[in-house]
Amino acid sequence: MTKSSILGYPRIGDNREWKKALEAFWAGKIEESEFQSRMQDIRLNHLRKLQEKGIELIPVNDFSYYDHVLDTAAMFGIVPKRFPYDGGPVPLSVYYGIARGTTDAAASEMTKWFNTNYHYIVPELDGAEPAVTENKPLAAYREAKERLGIEGKPVILGPLTFLKLSKGYDESETDAWLERLVPLYAQILRELALEGAEWVQIDEPILVTGLSDADIRRLHSIYGTFAAEAPTLNIMLQTYFEAVESYSDIVSLPVKGIGLDFVHGYAGNIRLIQASGFPQDKVLGAGVVDGRGIWKASLREKAALLEKLQSFVPADRIIVQSSCSLLHVPVTVSSETKLLPELKGALAFADEKLDELVLLTKAVSSGTDAIGKELDECDLAIRALERSKERNRNDVQQAVAAISKQDAKRSLPFAERHAVQQKKWQLPVLPTTTIGSFPQSVEVRKARQLWRKGEWSGEQYAGFIREQIDTWIGLQEEIGLDVLVHGEFERTDMVEFFGEKLAGFAFTQYGWVQSYGSRCVKPPIIFGDVAFEKPMTVEETQYAQSKTSRPVKGMLTGPITIMNWSFVREDISREQIAYQLAYALRQEVEALEKAGIGMIQVDEPAVREGLPLKEKDQAEYLAWAVKAFRLTTCTVQDTTQIHTHMCYCEFHDMIDSISAMDADVISIETSRSHGELIHSFEENTYGLGIGLGVYDIHSPRVPGVEEMTGMIDRALRVLDPKLFWINPDCGLKTRGMEETVASLRNMVEATKIAREKYAVQV
Repeated sequence: MTKSSILGYPRIGDNREWKKALEAFWAGKIEESEFQSRMQDIRLNHLRKLQEKGIELIPVNDFSYYDHVLDTAAMFGIVPKRFPYDGGPVPLSVYYGIARGTTDAAASEMTKWFNTNYHYIVPELDGAEPAVTENKPLAAYREAKERLGIEGKPVILGPLTFLKLSKGYDESETDAWLERLVPLYAQILRELALEGAEWVQIDEPILVTGLSDADIRRLHSIYGTFAAEAPTLNIMLQTYFEAVESYSDIVSLPVKGIGLDFVHGYAGNIRLIQASGFPQDKVLGAGVVDGRGIWKASLREKAALLEKLQSFVPADRIIVQSSCSLLHVPVTVSSETKLLPELKGALAFADEKLDELVLLTKAVSSGTDAIGKELDECDLAIRALERSKERNRNDVQQAVAAISKQDAKRSLPFAERHAVQQKKWQLPVLPTTTIGSFPQSVEVRKARQLWRKGEWSGEQYAGFIREQIDTWIGLQEEIGLDVLVHGEFERTDMVEFFGEKLAGFAFTQYGWVQSYGSRCVKPPIIFGDVAFEKPMTVEETQYAQSKTSRPVKGMLTGPITIMNWSFVREDISREQIAYQLAYALRQEVEALEKAGIGMIQVDEPAVREGLPLKEKDQAEYLAWAVKAFRLTTCTVQDTTQIHTHMCYCEFHDMIDSISAMDADVISIETSRSHGELIHSFEENTYGLGIGLGVYDIHSPRVPGVEEMTGMIDRALRVLDPKLFWINPDCGLKTRGMEETVASLRNMVEATKIAREKYAVQV
């Protein structure tokens, strides 16, 4: 009998109850017992919803108190040496210390989960002595069964993926580490089997990336051990985000099921099955509903796909499921009351995807006639959006077609621009700046709410924003920063702010998605053709510049980041969406320059997260991503200095593309992985202006002068002091005022020390 399933469900709750509980606990407003009680209520409510919706194979242990990768590390007692830990279950104080840092210890590195906007905490294996501290999947399985009568499907991050995502070991130690980890996994699985669990989902998304012969050998060893240790347990080896690599080896592993992504990996996976078939002794987890996108699935097309798959796999050996965890989409469309009807009708968030899966499972079991009405309603909803005027703007389409043919180059090469910019700005050696945003206090958020509710007039709100700018321009001057920013107090989010002012965007009221920890974002929806309507940032930036003789940077979010941090339409290519955004943002850059703003920062922190997982597809993406940035910035004068900001990436993978963006100055978020990036510069040259973040803004701790001096010294061993800038590693929006000022004072003091040391070299 065909069953329905998902790979995971959003943690945050319908109204972000999860986020609120975390932050109340961190702030000391609730005790641990109440916190645990709230977490359980949220967890059980999720399971109850899945049960009531009719999902038959319900995941458990997909819930987390912060991050599922951190959960896996904690389950095995893998705690960095700088945190106090003597074995046994990891206390919440240590768990959250690893994630967020403490007064005495820096947080672990945080980075993107494959090519998504979700961030995971990178496990640190150096010096760890792994052991099973608690069987979390077993506890989750018991809870679901005892409290709700659910025969759950425990979800576990697989050992090869866990190890590949970790740091603190040499690649030559891979087999030795697997020899330590695999018996611990086997213990987890044995205990689940003894408890009576039928299925367990082991996530190995690393299998959609390139696999070496050694990795294939390791997989056979790992899953051979699991089959021997827990022979009665049905293992669903789950992949997602792309087509699987080394298909014939993967499907020959001794597991009961193989989960494949037939959305983002459709072309590759369907080709593999058509060419090689599918094993007769295995169940296919058919990921046909998009776990990452928000658009209503074409039920007719998905039913046809499932029918195609049945020519290779009998219906009773198919599980109809999401392509990946629904962690990446909002909870429900039902709460949205302000969207255009044709847009709302074409959306499906997590709860609506559950309904789609149940309907598609019914179609497999009983034929498409059994869901004929729903098929027709779905077709009508999709066509209504396709025909909307927002998707058919000839003016935008023609203009973008024209500029996309341009070469998009600045009039002078960087070396010549740098000389004229230095003559204009007269900046000191090792100039200091920040990334853009300053703390959004309770007062700032309250003012925005009063304005949005209509209790404040636009002029009242604008006056309040000007007061905030006055305060922080004064503070920046007093601290001693060289290049200032206005602080972005009028902006809720670096993407949402621009989307609200551009045509082609829509915004949900409750469409929150977890980004990292308790940080939830509400991604805009790019549903139509994107167009510039009027200046978006000129007023506040021009006002800030009027209050100081020092340069104030204009602050924009770049086209690739806006695209990658939004839910985007699927009827045109991402490249075309990027060029539409670039054309709109170019008009804003030109408006800033016309208003007298001579430094303009176009942030692109999300370039790398859009990088395709398949190496063969990466060059094409990087080419048009770089072109989109250059289309945005190429029309400015030679004296106008273009800055950009990027989050840490494997720098050696992208150094040519980053250089090709031709920004005058790039700042890079590096503080949690500073050493690795410096190592990249030892192997690669970079000849443009650059600032490596010298302290971590994701942690509330105030770093000392000596700590930042060490960061600067390491960077200047391999980078030219004449081109080096000093800055925090990201925006300061989420930090408090006191810690921000203290950290920036220390940064400026560290800069003074560095200037004395390196001035003779310049």
